[in-house]
Amino acid sequence: MLIKAKTLAGCRLDALDGALGSVGDLLFDDRFWTVRYLVADTGGWLAERDVLISPYAVASVDGDERTVSVDLSKRQIEDSPGLDSHKPVSRQFEESYHSYFGWPAYWGGMLPWGGVAYLERTRKHWDDVGARERWDPDLRSTRDVAGHEVRATDGEIGHIEDFLVDDETWTIRYLVVATRNWWPGKKVIVSPLWIDSFSWSESRVQVGLTREEVRNSPEYSDVSVPSREYEASLHGHYNRLGYWDG
Repeated sequence: MLIKAKTLAGCRLDALDGALGSVGDLLFDDRFWTVRYLVADTGGWLAERDVLISPYAVASVDGDERTVSVDLSKRQIEDSPGLDSHKPVSRQFEESYHSYFGWPAYWGGMLPWGGVAYLERTRKHWDDVGARERWDPDLRSTRDVAGHEVRATDGEIGHIEDFLVDDETWTIRYLVVATRNWWPGKKVIVSPLWIDSFSWSESRVQVGLTREEVRNSPEYSDVSVPSREYEASLHGHYNRLGYWDG
């Protein structure tokens, strides 16, 4: 199911033994556009450090009730490796963090979750990831990237307003683009797979689409989650293969 990043932000986080806070932000990598961590806002609990929750720990997401349940106790989270507040997530921290929980290294292979394309909560695919090619993702905050300019091949089309996240694979399937400076009152969605380039230092994303193609794309309403029928018509409009066909 697709869920907005802004809907996830603010959701109550429930540990096995009680509420541990709420989702404050999402951190994703800019190679696979996959969410690697939910950043927990724990209020006064563990206030001196950032608390990260990997999708490996997420048991369920309820968008209607705005809750995210995790298969961890508060003690497990409290005893996990600490990350100083507002510090970048280093590879050293990630190795320590994943080792503590016994989770595989997602950066250990050529697929979004290391040796596999989809989130695996069993160990059957985890054994040989160390032998695969490694990569060094830069983790980005959905909160920080919101507002970045989006440009087509022939000019600006708007700015990133939100993200649509697949809560099974934790892949960002679409960027929600507000086009009010170019096409007032309209929003469109584009897949990260259609991005040609990005410059985080200049807060800009370049997509391989023309403004006319975007203007003629199926109308998007952010009132509800896009249906598979809508997604199929969107991908058909751009003559792109659907991610569900891969």
